[in-house]
Amino acid sequence: MSERILDVWDVASFDPELRDMLGDHADLLRNYHATSRENLIQRELSDRTGPYPHNPFAADHIALAETLMTVMNQRIIRGWHYTRMTDVEVEQLRRDGVRLPSPASIRVRLDAQVAAGAFTAAEADALFAASPFQRGQSEIRSGRFWMVSHPLEIGDGGVELLLGNWGGEGVYFWLSDAALKARVAKLGRPRVVEVAAPLSKTPHGFSAAEAVMAAYARSLGCSVESKAFDLHVTDPLPANAILAVHTAGEPPFADLARGYPQTYVDADAGRWDELSAEIERRRR
Repeated sequence: MSERILDVWDVASFDPELRDMLGDHADLLRNYHATSRENLIQRELSDRTGPYPHNPFAADHIALAETLMTVMNQRIIRGWHYTRMTDVEVEQLRRDGVRLPSPASIRVRLDAQVAAGAFTAAEADALFAASPFQRGQSEIRSGRFWMVSHPLEIGDGGVELLLGNWGGEGVYFWLSDAALKARVAKLGRPRVVEVAAPLSKTPHGFSAAEAVMAAYARSLGCSVESKAFDLHVTDPLPANAILAVHTAGEPPFADLARGYPQTYVDADAGRWDELSAEIERRRR
């Protein structure tokens, strides 16, 4: 894609307009996060029976996020989709781009695997019948292609089942039959897809604003959590939105979030340890 693609966790990837807007509010970000950190420490040092300490910068911080939400909705970010796919499905993804899930799309995928000899027709029918799409969740699952805003290690518990089972939650989520579970666990290979996700096609502009604010605050030396978030697009994406497909056994799959991308640093790693050490120091 020709438009600039941002990583919400990497200030160096931000465009000049976004950096300038954040820079104009550097003092607010410093004051808000310094106060938040101190409030957390004071809360931990207290008996926790009183109200949580007030942050006088909170209202302005929320107002900035609301302003930046509009700005972020005009931008494209890199999303990370964890899944398990066959080689043929990867080729289709590269060729056709992102197509949104639905009961019909699940049926098409299952029928394709019957034709390829991976399932019998009866197994495909059983998998389709067991799908959440067929059991009351069609409305909340259809038309949403899910990603995460920050890369996760392949051993992360949040993506273990996605990488370990073909077809996504629309196939494996409520599957109880042991034989069918074994089938979907063997089909395809674990993949991580990098996607150029236009925030205008998502309802996550506010979360993206919070994430870039947190990233900028960290660049100022503030102690701030990652503000990672789940996101989904609600419209199909063209083939050029597929930036990369990483496959198990091929670099840099094993290095995701711990060396790849090179600019990624897990802002949450060790953060609570540092806070805990400061709390214990003040208790002495």
